[in-house]
Amino acid sequence: MLGAVVVGIGTAGQVRIRDISAPLLGSPAEKLNVKGFISRRSLDPQQGVSQISVDEAVSREDIQVAFICTENVSHEDNTRTFLQAGKHVCVEYPMTMNYKAAVEFWDLAQKKGLILHEEHIELLTEDYKVLKREVEGKTLLEGTLHFTGGALKPGFGFPTFSGIARLTWLIELFGELSVTAATVEEDLGSNYSKMTAKLLTSDNRPLTWIEERSPGLPRAKNINFHFDSCTLTQIPPAPRGNIGLFMQDLIHFSSKLAGHVSAEELQREKLRILRCLHLAEEIQNLCQS
Repeated sequence: MLGAVVVGIGTAGQVRIRDISAPLLGSPAEKLNVKGFISRRSLDPQQGVSQISVDEAVSREDIQVAFICTENVSHEDNTRTFLQAGKHVCVEYPMTMNYKAAVEFWDLAQKKGLILHEEHIELLTEDYKVLKREVEGKTLLEGTLHFTGGALKPGFGFPTFSGIARLTWLIELFGELSVTAATVEEDLGSNYSKMTAKLLTSDNRPLTWIEERSPGLPRAKNINFHFDSCTLTQIPPAPRGNIGLFMQDLIHFSSKLAGHVSAEELQREKLRILRCLHLAEEIQNLCQS
């Protein structure tokens, strides 16, 4: 059994405690056991789990794994703290809003023989899986992914990082991407923001990625992908999955801890995550220059 601590007790943290406490039977997640949670607030036990301090969590030998479920701006410090303490880390995306720090973390994890896992539940959704099947084998001519959603609270970072799930979609669907131009519009008074990035695939096909947020905007992914054979203007309907997204991610992370994931798959995932973070940083720099 591996003891785990959950850092951050918002919605994601509560789901992590729930899933670790009642894992899918027969899955590698059965080898995890929650030993405590960490929060800036002083709280009563949550789902039967007691609050502990960061100092206690990093020093306890019966805690080998940390789940980082805080706001984005805190991911980097928490990930560094637990990796340096010799703990395996599962962190929500983005693990950091600094590409150089992400490279440092992977190097540190490798040096210490630890698993560093960045959660990407958007790749586990049925919507994504159906879209992936639709796109496979088709030649893209040009495309747009326009995400809309409500305003975010402070602490989520620049739109390229708060929205890195969409960038991950584009890289997984269309391969290596580069950025040619990027702009951001903001109205702090109305809490409106719109980031637009112009991207190119490896064979010079144009892609546009838009992240638009404002109070009351519906949460939606709007697509317009032109292929040599057809045009996709909406994500095909998909049935609801039988296993929750966070549970699927927990099983994947637990499989890594158990050594059931190949070195090739681990390397491919690492390179994709680093490429997304590097591209997100490039787009941010273009927007702010």
